[in-house]
Amino acid sequence: MSEGGSRAATAPAQRAGQGSDGCADLARELLATMALRPWGEVAPSVYETGRLVVVAPRLAGHAERVAFLVRTQRADGAWGPPEGYALVPTLSATDALLAALADGSVPAPARPALADAAGRGLRALSVLLAANSAVPDTPAADLIVPALVDSINARTSGPEAALSAPHPLSLPTGTDRRRLTAVRAAHAAGAELPPKLAHFGELLHGPAQRPPRSHAAEPTAVGASPAATAAWLAAAGPDADGRGARAFLERVIGEGDGLVPCPMPITVFERAWALGGLSRAGIAVQPPKSVLASLTDAVGPAGVATGAGLPADADTTAVTLYALGRLGRPVEPTSLWAYETADGFCTWPGEDGFSVTTNAHVLDALAQHAVREPGAGARYRRAVDRLARVLRERQEADGSWHDRWHASPYYATACCALALAESTSDADRAGTLGRAVRWVLANQRDDGSWGRWEGTAEETAYALQILLAVPSDEPAVAVAVLRGHTYLRTHVGRREHPPLWYGKELYCPTTIVRAAVLAAVHIAHRRLDNRRTGGHVVTGRPKSAT
Repeated sequence: MSEGGSRAATAPAQRAGQGSDGCADLARELLATMALRPWGEVAPSVYETGRLVVVAPRLAGHAERVAFLVRTQRADGAWGPPEGYALVPTLSATDALLAALADGSVPAPARPALADAAGRGLRALSVLLAANSAVPDTPAADLIVPALVDSINARTSGPEAALSAPHPLSLPTGTDRRRLTAVRAAHAAGAELPPKLAHFGELLHGPAQRPPRSHAAEPTAVGASPAATAAWLAAAGPDADGRGARAFLERVIGEGDGLVPCPMPITVFERAWALGGLSRAGIAVQPPKSVLASLTDAVGPAGVATGAGLPADADTTAVTLYALGRLGRPVEPTSLWAYETADGFCTWPGEDGFSVTTNAHVLDALAQHAVREPGAGARYRRAVDRLARVLRERQEADGSWHDRWHASPYYATACCALALAESTSDADRAGTLGRAVRWVLANQRDDGSWGRWEGTAEETAYALQILLAVPSDEPAVAVAVLRGHTYLRTHVGRREHPPLWYGKELYCPTTIVRAAVLAAVHIAHRRLDNRRTGGHVVTGRPKSAT
């Protein structure tokens, strides 16, 4: 997916690259738009759109969703990003096209194109599933993959199959059906499932449980997912009070011209990441009162949730607290202690795995509080020291970090580098951040960008944040910053970015990415200006917590 320049980016690029960098004006526009879109801005999802084709073929926009799946198929028959990240969207899209062929919901003239796309999808899946590479650790992949493999096999077998396959699809190495079977059995028996499983409600069988809480017809998502909401409505039946769920689907489908994103809503997640990143970069932000109130109101005893329909988690809690602190609305981070573990901090209790970015964000919040409240107690100081040590220990040999919530190491490395730069002494961070800087310098592309698969504005923004996390007089850093800044100036106004964030498939939270690009353009512009005048600039760093 190319990130070439566009006419739409010309005016913002000029504002962000001449004289005053113009980022304050662009940030105000971004925040004003954010206030008008309280559910957040997320690019359309192949996986989620495919699930609606299957779960709710009579829902408005069905033809548009089917056409979107055909239109976005890759030349090799798969859908989505490179490598194993294509598996989940390709399973969902192929299953959806097979369902549309079988249920007669597509007019006869369009059926040959659907059959061709579904056949190419089946061939692509044979290759993807036969690959020896492990399935990426995207949320609930161990539920999604076996559920869709079984569904596709059922649709392509038997004399009445709309399209037959020469061989049934097999599960990839290391994947089985045990967890899916257990979850479905527990759901069918009426057991109380972990709240986070509501996000994957389209995978469950049996009657719906616990209707979404809403007032009359107030739009209400199930599990922050259009597919899970549609599945709940289908399972609940016509007699259930599903006005809120139907209102949610109608609105999100209307805003997306039939297509749906996932996750949605991401209200707090989007606002916390955008405001925290912009203010950290030194851009003076004055969010609308409604936006600031939504963050303060979201903080509860258990922490903060990404958006309505999802449980609280340490990552969103930490970033929200950090953003509020920077905006002059500090809240004591006592809710974070519930997520402390022997290894550091979990994203939520019972998390399968460890997230360095969650721990970096918790370090941000706790260190900020320790600086603001010197008498807060030794527990905060011990936690700051411990988290700094945990992050240093998990740095890769090449100087980068990798994480389970983002496909790019540039995001994880930026999160860790910025947290360590703000919370540790010069002596403690020198070697760690020096290795991160050398890794970034070694991986810049010829056009000045950075990226895992190709150069992207988002990853270039993170790379610049790493290079500028601490003052440096190295000529190589100055040259890399200049080249990266030049690249970003031509992309600062873009609204479309490749999906890199972990969800049911990789997705793109558009406003968060745009804020990250603005932040990087601003700090790089200041660095280049200050270099000419003999000064230094860092990314809005407060006094050290040490």
